[in-house]
Amino acid sequence: MSAVDGSGRPDHAARRAGLRDLLVENGLDALLVTDLVNIRYLTGFTGSNAALLVHSWDGSQVDEERAGQPAAEDPPERTVICTDGRYITQVGEQVPDLRAEIARASARRLVELAGEWQLGRVGFESHIVTVDQQRGFVEQGSGLEFVPTPGLVEQLRTVKDEYEIGRLRAACAAADSALATLLDRGGLRPGRTERQVARELEWLMFEHGADAISFETIVAAGANSAVPHHRPTGAVLAAGDFVKLDFGATVDGYHSDMTRTMVLGEPSDWQREIYQLVYEAQRAGREALAPGVAYAAVDAAARSVIEAAGYGDLFVHGLGHGVGLQIHEAPPVAKSATGTLLDGVAVTVEPGVYFPGRGGVRIEDTLVVRAGEPELLTHTSKDLTVVD
Repeated sequence: MSAVDGSGRPDHAARRAGLRDLLVENGLDALLVTDLVNIRYLTGFTGSNAALLVHSWDGSQVDEERAGQPAAEDPPERTVICTDGRYITQVGEQVPDLRAEIARASARRLVELAGEWQLGRVGFESHIVTVDQQRGFVEQGSGLEFVPTPGLVEQLRTVKDEYEIGRLRAACAAADSALATLLDRGGLRPGRTERQVARELEWLMFEHGADAISFETIVAAGANSAVPHHRPTGAVLAAGDFVKLDFGATVDGYHSDMTRTMVLGEPSDWQREIYQLVYEAQRAGREALAPGVAYAAVDAAARSVIEAAGYGDLFVHGLGHGVGLQIHEAPPVAKSATGTLLDGVAVTVEPGVYFPGRGGVRIEDTLVVRAGEPELLTHTSKDLTVVD
């Protein structure tokens, strides 16, 4: 799949061509896309209301009027985006290569067109569409067969093209630089609150090129570091605390995700022991990443290190997840996950050990699966950082 078109933009037409192959494989004449993230992936449109109808025409079917002429990648009368009047200008600028319809009820308008064109079997994103919406489609789309087709676009999104990987690199670089600046200016120190540290780190990500933060930044100090998804509070950082920072930047819609755990002052023996254990587990998980390796096997590579040390019951979540236009997307990297890694998949590796009421450690990187060895996108040191 081409990464960019001649203008340097993502090659959305190539992405739609990949989707058409899946439609043909699944015996579908068209797909009604209603998930806004998937619409962005396929078209570049970023408005808050839209639907997209992708026809399975693959460029080989040529009607009499097109005979002898080059086949277009997208038949303009069959692949259509619809949004409402607030986005007339935006859709023209962001999606210049597709026909645009303007209607507040965007999905219903495209169902109406699909019925007029007698498209036959129309897939819909059943993991997004409500039961009431599905009933409305059936009532409106007389003569159409609506087929639940969850996850088709997400299947394409799992493997990142080079444009996407470039955006992920930029997002990770913004987060790395923000943390380095925070530490350099003494922003992580006893006496500050978790909220103060979190807000400063978030602002620094903007200063270093982020368009947004990936999620609410986690700063968890002392006993709070044992809570995997602790939300920052007015708790005051103190000497001797583990401080866990889980944060990410977003650039052009693509997210980074990184966790580092540090110690304020000289660490105790138990802190050094647990940190080293998680460090070794995280390294084992990273080294297991390769095309063709089962998701569950990657989880097992890291989890077995922690289990061998007798702390398996304190590693309470999966090893990682896909990351891209969403902070959590396919594939899951967990012991119950099915499937195998492909070249170009972006995932996190984030083992953790948590002692309730005492403290915990998580170390997380964002990486891209490559032949040979994975590409590491988050470069902040994973050695135990002691903040004096």
